[in-house]
Amino acid sequence: MNEYDLYVNVKKPDLGIYVRTGTGLPDFARPDEWVFDGTSPRDALPPKVADAVEANGHAFRELD
Repeated sequence: MNEYDLYVNVKKPDLGIYVRTGTGLPDFARPDEWVFDGTSPRDALPPKVADAVEANGHAFRELD
């Protein structure tokens, strides 16, 4: 089962990014603006988000 790590933007806490577990955010210009917020299995995410991570390596999501 695929799992995804969630990082939350400290300046915009309603914005998150999902990446494959263990990938981290090495390509981000400002990785220090993002904090790890946990890991979720694929079936806990909206299919659109999980599909985007698989296709693009990441997916942004507005958080509630």
